[in-house]
Amino acid sequence: MATIRKSITFTDTLSNWMQSLVASGEYANESEYVRELVRKDREKNAKLQALREAIDEGLKSGVSSRSVADILKSKEAQLRRDGRL
Repeated sequence: MATIRKSITFTDTLSNWMQSLVASGEYANESEYVRELVRKDREKNAKLQALREAIDEGLKSGVSSRSVADILKSKEAQLRRDGRL
């Protein structure tokens, strides 16, 4: 994977924060910290997009004839079968 150099500017406060994380050994360098922030933001946005899509799908599916309790029981059973609960 190719790398592309970027130039960004931080306030003294943010720069000092990143330097303290590097000095504590939590990160090898400031670039590693910024890359982790970008990866976490990508993951968060992917989860948010999946949630939006699920909401849209639910709204398009119409009103269910099942009760909320029945829907929850069904979902719980599905999660148990899938080993996620």
